[in-house]
Amino acid sequence: MSHAIPYPTAAPSWLSPTNQDRLNLARKLTPRRLYNMSRVLSSYYAARATGKPVQWGLPFSVSFEPTTSCNLRCPECPSGLRAFTRPTGMLQPAFFERVIDELAPDLLYLIFYFQGEPYLNPSFLDMASYASRKGIYTATSTNAHYLHDENARRTVESGLDRLIISIDGSTQETYQQYRIGGKLEKVLEGARNVVAWKRKLGSSTPHVIFQFLVVRPNEHQIEEVRQLGRDIGVDEVRLKTAQIYDYAEGSDLIPTQDQYARYRKGEDGRWHIKNKLLNHCWKLWHACVITWDGQVVPCCFDKDASHRLGDLSQTGFREIWQSAPYQRFRQSVLRSRSEIDICQNCTEGLKVWA
Repeated sequence: MSHAIPYPTAAPSWLSPTNQDRLNLARKLTPRRLYNMSRVLSSYYAARATGKPVQWGLPFSVSFEPTTSCNLRCPECPSGLRAFTRPTGMLQPAFFERVIDELAPDLLYLIFYFQGEPYLNPSFLDMASYASRKGIYTATSTNAHYLHDENARRTVESGLDRLIISIDGSTQETYQQYRIGGKLEKVLEGARNVVAWKRKLGSSTPHVIFQFLVVRPNEHQIEEVRQLGRDIGVDEVRLKTAQIYDYAEGSDLIPTQDQYARYRKGEDGRWHIKNKLLNHCWKLWHACVITWDGQVVPCCFDKDASHRLGDLSQTGFREIWQSAPYQRFRQSVLRSRSEIDICQNCTEGLKVWA
């Protein structure tokens, strides 16, 4: 059972939900975290200037994977496709708490998501509560099929700061074309439950976002989803461009509206990512991903954890962060990012939110 913690009271009427969310994040800043952020930023620019993998700070944003399991079968997701070569499993609370205890003094932002559906981990909300009590801004992304009334209440009570709900259609017919196996009504019911409990408890958190992944089958429903968000009372509706794995020959998922696509057709008739893939990457300096079983990987584009830079079950985080393998990977990005497999379909430097 999660431990209830003091959560921010409902925002004043003159403060927009987005500004309330920004204020909530700003309140998590401490002198130590600000100092660490300044060290990270300065080392990043030093690395760009010198071409050497200078790293003076610790990450202030970390993604922690609650599980690789998922209830849906989305066509561009390794969890949905059951395409992992790495093991499927659940993040264990004792291990999570040990790592967070080490990171918390410098860590500002914790994303409880990598692959899989977080709410399938029975300890997910307990872990969110633990991180919240450490003063860390916490966020997760969910398909919202498990936000029944009790989970919605516990979500608000956990202190979770941001809840991203994937809603990729305004009708079941459209929604299920991408969210295979999903039920739109369960998503809408889950969103209503969280909004209702925020009101009952007088809480401004979590900041609830409807995330609409724009693909060709649903691009005609953008305005309808925005209206759904207004009707239910979510705090924000965001449009996100979709990552396509096999895009070179085109895909039925690439939107017809160019502003919602990460790819464009070249003069050679093949499709290319819009990203110029310059030889630097901010993510490698300020963030990382930790899998459910403790593997540290460079970023969220390494979905199968093929670039394992350390194992937290055997080594402390600080040692891994400054290790020779990590520095070699940073150096390889500074040398030629386009030659690294996980970078070739990356959005670092590309607009993702339309």
